[in-house]
Amino acid sequence: MSDTLALARDLISRPSVTPEDQGCMEVCIDRLQPLGFKVEWLNHSDTKNIWLRRGNQAPLFVFLGHTDVVPPGPLKQWKSPPFEPEIRDGLLYGRGAADMKGGIAAFVTACERFVKQYPEHSGSIALLITSDEEGLADNGTIKVIETLDARDEKIDWCLVGEPSSQDEAGDTIKVGRRGSLNGVLKTHGIQGHVAYPHLAENPIHQFAPVLLELTQEVWDEGNDFFPKTSFQVSNISAGTGAENIIPGLLEVTFNLRFSTELSEMDIQQRINTILDRHGLNHEISWRLSGNPFITRETELIDAIQEALQKIRGKTAELSTSGGTSDGRFIAPTGAQVVELGPVNKTIHKINEYVKIDDLDVLSAIYQETLVNLMTSSVR
Repeated sequence: MSDTLALARDLISRPSVTPEDQGCMEVCIDRLQPLGFKVEWLNHSDTKNIWLRRGNQAPLFVFLGHTDVVPPGPLKQWKSPPFEPEIRDGLLYGRGAADMKGGIAAFVTACERFVKQYPEHSGSIALLITSDEEGLADNGTIKVIETLDARDEKIDWCLVGEPSSQDEAGDTIKVGRRGSLNGVLKTHGIQGHVAYPHLAENPIHQFAPVLLELTQEVWDEGNDFFPKTSFQVSNISAGTGAENIIPGLLEVTFNLRFSTELSEMDIQQRINTILDRHGLNHEISWRLSGNPFITRETELIDAIQEALQKIRGKTAELSTSGGTSDGRFIAPTGAQVVELGPVNKTIHKINEYVKIDDLDVLSAIYQETLVNLMTSSVR
């Protein structure tokens, strides 16, 4: 059993459902602190955050990850208990195997081997690990970045170990992400008896033409890096449950995944204009999960592609697809941010797994990326 596989099994065995950590970070500390990584706890509220840094000089390379996982779901549907990692047919099963304890195990062991080989490496290497990525992410990475900004600690390169790969480890590098804007719209009507509609105002009927317009709106045409912006309704609720009552309130929850062609304010203004044009009696609240970002600089990407060519014999596709990640909190600092991790086919699913061979492949890719970036003066 490789060191990476053993570490992944240890991490998976800890039921760290968000925002819990269950000792995962202490495991990482025990392995890296003896190698010269200084430990700093930056906890906020119910969230644990660690900043492990080796070196004091620029450039600063950061591995970014999270130890929290989503709930396992119905236990009876798992072929083996979700927090008792099991190996079957070359696969490691367990909640968090792919998202993202496998990634954490890979970059911890990569750091171990790299530091032993290059104890006098250039610059600095750090790990930023949080237990608040799968939740609202209010007290995790974003709080650590606020602390680093306050003391002018600048990240140059950030590799996020999220499950970015499609079919095999290292076939896809996420070089950016779409923005995510959430809205909750409440449309007010007048409740009444369905037999006397003239004495009521049905907010569902009032909203229907608005919904049609919002779904048919062409928000943008996308660009070379991002697809067109997408508007999606995720929930609609109204009524008392009785079939003879016109509801007095309609609540709609929606999300827009948007490209760099739009800003948060652009979207809000356009939606408010549509609502006002239809004369709805409404109120709306917004929550920005993250702005879109793209890493156009090639320094970090080239280093990873060079590593991939050496380890896998081929380079990766560059992509901006998928949901958000904590990379959205790093990109605004000016750092180059990419995501490279396990295959994402089973993340958040029942019987989540990662290929055992992929763990060692990823660890080797991470190590070689460090070699390409952090050994310019010691080769």
